Amino acid sequence: MLVCFALLHLFFLFLHVAPENQISRRYAGQIQSWVFPFFEQNWRLFAPDPESAVPQISVRTAHTSADGHYQVSAWFDLTAIDNAGVRHNPFPSHTTQNMLRRAWTGYLDSHSTSDVSYTDRAKMWQEYLRNIAVDRVDTRPGAVEWVQLRVRTSPVPNYDAAGHTHPLPPSAVDTRKLPWWKVTAHDH
Repeated sequence: MLVCFALLHLFFLFLHVAPENQISRRYAGQIQSWVFPFFEQNWRLFAPDPESAVPQISVRTAHTSADGHYQVSAWFDLTAIDNAGVRHNPFPSHTTQNMLRRAWTGYLDSHSTSDVSYTDRAKMWQEYLRNIAVDRVDTRPGAVEWVQLRVRTSPVPNYDAAGHTHPLPPSAVDTRKLPWWKVTAHDH
């Protein structure tokens, strides 16, 4: 069973990276849903593209109280949790370092500035980002009905010859609030 699973996995990855052919065109939907976002092939190891901006991703939740009013939580910094998991850890997890940042990059690449998703892949990135946020803020089913993300993007600071950073003006930081996303029982 394990060997069959491994062969099927390798076959899907092969079809994903191979030049387009009749089989990959016919089963494109199944191949894409298997490969993205967990098994995506990325050649940045050989030609890295350094980050030019640093996103800080926060989330807040909302739910309906017993008296029917919406209760909105304070912002919870997801990026700080990731950074704490990496700092002072001699062997940090690749997932801890990249999951949230990669989900945000995928969302940015697939959505317009008005946060409208036009393709199934864009919807997948939105669901992936939402599920990461829901998974990290609350594990109690029903306690979270809506989530909203806020992303503050600041450019990577410049260093002078002595190694000191130049302060960034407040106008250099871009803040973007995403729309409220409904959380279903399936998302927990």
